[in-house]
Amino acid sequence: MKQAASSKSSGSTRKVRDASHAGSWYTDNGELLAQQLEGWLAAVETPPAEGNASLGPSRAVISPHAGYSYSGRTAAWAYHAIDPSVVKRVFILGPSHHVYMRNCALSGQTHYETPIGDLTLDLDVMAELMSTGHFGTMEKDVDEDEHSIEMQLPYLAKVFEGHDVKVVPVLVGSLDKQNEELFGRVFAPYLDNPENFFVISSDFCHWGKRFSYTFYDSSRGAIHESIQWLDHEGMRIIESQNPQAFHDYRKKYKNTICGRHPIAILLEAMAQCESRFDLGFVRYAQSSKCKTEKDSSVSYASAVVRQPSENDEPKGKKRKARPDQRQKSTA
Repeated sequence: MKQAASSKSSGSTRKVRDASHAGSWYTDNGELLAQQLEGWLAAVETPPAEGNASLGPSRAVISPHAGYSYSGRTAAWAYHAIDPSVVKRVFILGPSHHVYMRNCALSGQTHYETPIGDLTLDLDVMAELMSTGHFGTMEKDVDEDEHSIEMQLPYLAKVFEGHDVKVVPVLVGSLDKQNEELFGRVFAPYLDNPENFFVISSDFCHWGKRFSYTFYDSSRGAIHESIQWLDHEGMRIIESQNPQAFHDYRKKYKNTICGRHPIAILLEAMAQCESRFDLGFVRYAQSSKCKTEKDSSVSYASAVVRQPSENDEPKGKKRKARPDQRQKSTA
């Protein structure tokens, strides 16, 4: 995958979203970045699902989007599961951190820059989505301010290196349940097609006074153990593939999962697909272990969605495999 220097592409004007967080959230040195990603991917222990003949290739992942020094290793567990030979198109659903929206928005660019190669946007599919009347358009500055989509791009550029793949970036606003269901219906036909892959960009609990969230159940142990319980309860519900249960969980605990709306869209889409899916979390980490009210942390989790064989357990049941709870915090 090579960066193109020309301002024209196939007779049309190239409009490139710059890698605006390179040099701060991750290195802007392409060679070093490639080495880091390769190292993290190589360090992933093969999850049980990858040796399970009853499960096919991954169809979607949930991946964190913090700076790579915090979440890069955890994200590798999601991207390690991708088989690039069967995927033609990647939808990236990332939450909006800076602009308040009640819908979803598509990029107005044609290419996304990364330090290890540009990614081409699928303008035809984006036009199909725009024709539904449910999507807005991101201005270039909005697109470049947002990190939730960008932090997935270098991993995609590395995993799909040498493969012809296009991306469909989708910025997800603050949706009510009705709109989560609506966008689930929109994306379900695409999720049913094995040539399409979905990346759901989300961190998990943001804990501390600076995040205005200090839920603590002392019966679970120290603060960081309470956070882990809270996150794992949400992960268990996500694995059950029950959109209503995930809605109820969010309403009850107000857990600061920043990609809650993209996750909800995925669950709604899965519920409306003809295909059956297996969803399991494979890795969990915290940026630090909170012990006092003065501390703060962000949690990161990676999940993989696969399509089971016809004889595998029925839709909605989760895998027995759980993320390694003994993992040291990623920092």
